[in-house]
Amino acid sequence: MRGIVASGTVVLVVLGIGDHLWWLAAVALLYLYATHRPGTPRTTPPPGPAAPPDSYRTYRDRRDRQARWERRYRRERPFEVRRQEREKSR
Repeated sequence: MRGIVASGTVVLVVLGIGDHLWWLAAVALLYLYATHRPGTPRTTPPPGPAAPPDSYRTYRDRRDRQARWERRYRRERPFEVRRQEREKSR
């Protein structure tokens, strides 16, 4: 794989003598190889189950933040809240 990328880069550089777009293609090829080559560790972990809260304090902070948003929503949109409550009671 490394030989194919190296030879492709050389060809693109030689073609780039007359047209600079080939130089950009060579740089893009090297960038893609450097970031996606086999054996390169991934920067983000694969998606998995949600991790439990670190502590009760983080859980409580999240819960309080959610409660503030809900109170704000009810205060700013009273008609929508009433409509939602009517639909729930049906």
